[in-house]
Parts: sequence; C-alpha cells; structure tokens
Amino acid sequence: MTVKNFQTIVIATRNSGKLNEFKTLLAPLKNRVMSLRDAGIDRDIEESGATFAENARIKALAYSRLTRFPVLADDSGLEVKALGGRPGIYSARYADPDASDEDRNRKLLEELESAGGNRNARFFCALALAREGTLLLETDGECRGIIAGAPRGTNGFGYDPVFLFPKLGKTFAELTREEKNEHSHRSRAIRNLVAQLKQP
Repeated sequence: MTVKNFQTIVIATRNSGKLNEFKTLLAPLKNRVMSLRDAGIDRDIEESGATFAENARIKALAYSRLTRFPVLADDSGLEVKALGGRPGIYSARYADPDASDEDRNRKLLEELESAGGNRNARFFCALALAREGTLLLETDGECRGIIAGAPRGTNGFGYDPVFLFPKLGKTFAELTREEKNEHSHRSRAIRNLVAQLKQP
C-alpha cells in the first residue's frame, strides 16, 4: 500500500477541530482530505468496541462501505491513572449526551479530586484506514502528561485545557498549533501512518 493508491481520504469525523488537525498532519501525502459531511455521509456508526483500536476499525470499515474513497477513522481519548483508566473509550460520552467540553472537564476534575492520588494520564489515538470494506492499515500513538488542577488555555478542544504536557509546561490548550502537531497523540499516530503509506 502506497500513497499513490489513492488521491482522496475521507476522515470519519464531523468535528471541525479534529478535521483541521488531520488536514495539517496529512499534508505530506498531498491528498485531498474530506470530512464525512463533505463525502455526503450522514449515517452514524455505533462505537461498540472494547478498545480504541476496535472502535477505529469498526468506523473505518463501516464508513468505507458508504463511499468509493478510502476512509481513515480514529478513536482517541484520555486515560487517567487515578480513575482506573477512565474516561478511556468513553471520553466523548463521559457526561450527559448534550454535555459540552467544559462539562466533561468539570466532571473529570471533580472525580479526580474525590479519587485523589496519581494524576498521571495519557492521550491515546488509534487509527484505521479502510477501503470498500477492507482494512488496509492500523497505527496508534500516545502522549503522556498530568491532569492540571484547573483548565488552562483556549486553544484545542475536548480535554486539552486540563491535560498538562510537562515537557513544555503547558496544557494542550496552551500549545500553539505547531507545538500540538509536534507532540500530540494524534500527530504521532498519523506520522506512523504517513510513514507506512510512503513506503514503496
């Protein structure tokens, strides 16, 4: 499998923040990058897997049957040591269905305050690339950090304001786009994917 096999990639998301990250990180491939909405796909696929990798695989395979283009799906989230790995695969559904990012961050900090102990955490991202119902590639990446005492920063999305990256002394929401694209779990997973796709 090489990058020459296709010129367009559909990212299995409707999240504009995530889509923009993918566009930047996939730029070395020089492919056209589209969202599900761009591809005319409005169906939601249930994430019924028990791991990030399983959920990414489920989404990539299912959506790839709805378009002629290859589909790249990710499942990513935050795992906190003191919470036994929660929120994990439920990161996006950690609070009420209509909860905002701020609501989820508030709930996380409240639970962590009650649990006490280890604030170590990691962001993890699993990627799966599929075409017409066939799985082509899988990669993953992680970034380790610490949960901050309170949200900081206005960049990014999701749990970025409470995820402190010790190497730079900033939360992910305080990082510039360039810094985040250098160090994030998603960027590491995508770099692995790009390396594999560029192989002859």
